[in-house]
Amino acid sequence: MEFRPLGRTGVQVSKLCLGTMMFGAWGNPDHDDSIRIIHRALDAGINFVDTADVYSAGESEEIVGKAIRSRRDDVVLATKFWGPMGDDPNRRGVSRRWIIAEVDNSLRRLGTDWIDLYQMHRPDPDTDIDETLGALTDLVHQGKVRYIGSSSFSAGEMVEAQWAARERRLERFRTEQPPYSILVRGVELDVLPTAVRHGMGILTYSPLAGGWLSGRWSAEATPTSPARQRLVARFDMSLPENQRKLDAAEALGTLADEAGLSLIELAIAFVINHPAVTSAIIGPRTMEQLDSQLPAADVTLDAALLDRIDEIVRPGVNLNPADTSFGEQVLEPSLRRR
Repeated sequence: MEFRPLGRTGVQVSKLCLGTMMFGAWGNPDHDDSIRIIHRALDAGINFVDTADVYSAGESEEIVGKAIRSRRDDVVLATKFWGPMGDDPNRRGVSRRWIIAEVDNSLRRLGTDWIDLYQMHRPDPDTDIDETLGALTDLVHQGKVRYIGSSSFSAGEMVEAQWAARERRLERFRTEQPPYSILVRGVELDVLPTAVRHGMGILTYSPLAGGWLSGRWSAEATPTSPARQRLVARFDMSLPENQRKLDAAEALGTLADEAGLSLIELAIAFVINHPAVTSAIIGPRTMEQLDSQLPAADVTLDAALLDRIDEIVRPGVNLNPADTSFGEQVLEPSLRRR
């Protein structure tokens, strides 16, 4: 497994990162099986594991904690905060009040004394970025967190956060975690170049576009996991934008066959072949899925093959705008239509 620098932190991480959203009630409820999958990934050379407090209401973090307990020093551990962790409106978000409380909750669930990469899961226009960065800076100084990162930020939000950190002399976001796949290429326009300019590592999520590039999707298929069922607009086949995704996936499947690859290998290799990408997050639910994804780490796509991919999905294009996480954000009150 190739290792790459995580931005300018000096930390080396595997070019595949194990995402754990599917471990727990949202995907695989069998803790022992999930732990076996995590161990298989670590044995294959993956040293980077990403989770979030909100995944299965903390259950994913608990599974990860049990899995890495005896191998903690060998794992670069990332988790995230922002999502609701109960009905109380203050048990969510990116306020200092919540961050200071929730980091201890995550540390307890993960069974560790420190988090290598603590990420803001989504931007929050209702909270001053200085508030969030100030709290995260304190956590770094306390030794609870080593580095901080953002997720699903637009290029403008990334720049604003970097500027605020520099202006206030606070810890800056060292990484960004955007959605990126052959079907969701919008970040190529500005997010990836912005990350490069600011020396940020990029760990991308959903390289298989939520299963569309798994080779098993059809017009009759429906998402089976609770996590996928929450994203109706991304899978509704009555929408023309999703039909475009299906057509592209079929064309890419043919291209993969001609190249002697599985569609899964082609899709993941496409992401990790981008020079701005540090690591691609894979999110298996089963051992079979993990074993189908690991070989992509050894695949290199030549220029001719990349050109043919560009003919199917143009650079910088999201075939369905709903697939970008930026669409999940709420407009600032002053920008909402009255």
